[in-house]
Amino acid sequence: MPSHNWRNRFRGRGSRWTAPREAILNLLISTSKHMSAKEIYRSLLRIYPAIGLTTVYRTLDVLEQMGYLNKIPLGTGENKYELITDSSETHHHHLICTQCGRIIDYTDFEESELIKKAEQTLKTKHGFKITDYNFEFYGICKHCQERR
Repeated sequence: MPSHNWRNRFRGRGSRWTAPREAILNLLISTSKHMSAKEIYRSLLRIYPAIGLTTVYRTLDVLEQMGYLNKIPLGTGENKYELITDSSETHHHHLICTQCGRIIDYTDFEESELIKKAEQTLKTKHGFKITDYNFEFYGICKHCQERR
């Protein structure tokens, strides 16, 4: 998505558009990797030496609050992030390796049907309208298992 669209999104929500925010968004747009704040910082430091780690963390928080970023807890106190660029994107979950930190995007039709049924049950039983959900599965990836 062109940066001017992001600029308009920020301004439309009363947030300032800054060069560091543009650099962070351009990096996230250009990769399919799930990246930590420190990985984003190290990647940008080479091309944008004035950027600070605090700026990266603040920008990630703003993007998450605006609903444009998904924060994925690794279970170690560190988080990785993925940009949400299209609301029609298939909802997916994550398989997180507790050994190497690898994140695998996971979508399954049968699982989706099970979740829809659980959502309807919770709505009927408790009058609770679910607006969003996310599952992270923690374990050991195939690669790490083979290295053992």
